[in-house]
Amino acid sequence: MAKKIPYILLEIKNFKPIKIDYRFQKNVSYSQFLMYKQCPKKWSLQYRDGHKIDEQSIHFVFGTSLHETVQHYLDVMYEKSIAEADKIDLEEHFKTGLMREYQSAYVKNQNIHFSSAIELREFYEDGIAILDTFKKKKSKYFSKRGWHLVGCEVPITLTPNKRYPNVIYQGHLDVVLYNENTQSFKIIDIKTSTRGWNDKTKKDEGKQFQLVLYKKFFSEQFNIPLDKINVEFFIVKRKIWEESDFPISRIQTYSPPSGKIKINKVDKELNEFIESAFTKEGYSQKDHLPKLNDYCEFCSFYKTHLCSATSKY
Repeated sequence: MAKKIPYILLEIKNFKPIKIDYRFQKNVSYSQFLMYKQCPKKWSLQYRDGHKIDEQSIHFVFGTSLHETVQHYLDVMYEKSIAEADKIDLEEHFKTGLMREYQSAYVKNQNIHFSSAIELREFYEDGIAILDTFKKKKSKYFSKRGWHLVGCEVPITLTPNKRYPNVIYQGHLDVVLYNENTQSFKIIDIKTSTRGWNDKTKKDEGKQFQLVLYKKFFSEQFNIPLDKINVEFFIVKRKIWEESDFPISRIQTYSPPSGKIKINKVDKELNEFIESAFTKEGYSQKDHLPKLNDYCEFCSFYKTHLCSATSKY
């Protein structure tokens, strides 16, 4: 007998996000917000002034294809059965996705290769090792007892600052689950990492704030109490220390603090970004002085005529 779907899930699944009218509305995303936090000058050059540079990398290609493979498995697992999900050839699915994403990025990179056959093979083998662990250990992280899949890539589209109604936030939640017994939700963000997150990485608010914002916006968009929403990073490691004296898993989970203090802090910073970067009519034209920090040498505008921040070098 088919599993009955709770009414609140039907509401969310049938939700139609608002469409942005780019003639007079501007969209913002978490990546924009993070870029602004790191360097307002870089954000203004790329988004306000239109000097957008598509930086392609094997890490992005790998992350995108691995995300899609895990999401596909979870979709079949929850919507059909674990047995059906286990029939999926994850190795072939991931390989096809990796090649597709690389080809797409190659075209965006003006048909210039940004990786080698050797590196691609290494990343492919890393992905297979992750998926093998995921399939064997999935019950430790994902259960069907009382749990429903709300969806993968659940859209978030809303106005974060009511004084700026033409600035629209857009985002997608990797995985959202619903527990019928506790009537609570779990928002999961999948992260790929070389060797996992250490304590310093976990404390990085640039990472924490993403899920904190998603929790806040998911609550507002679907009128769900904040205390009924939990958040978690699902971190998969490409490399593990083989010589360790104890077993090291390729999967790591971390739930960042997401109480009122954190929510208020990220909300304040997001609004400062919107109020500084935009007017009610569009982009702000005031000059954003460069914020000189450790990110400069990794910036695509580093030592170019577009950014005076590098004059000190």
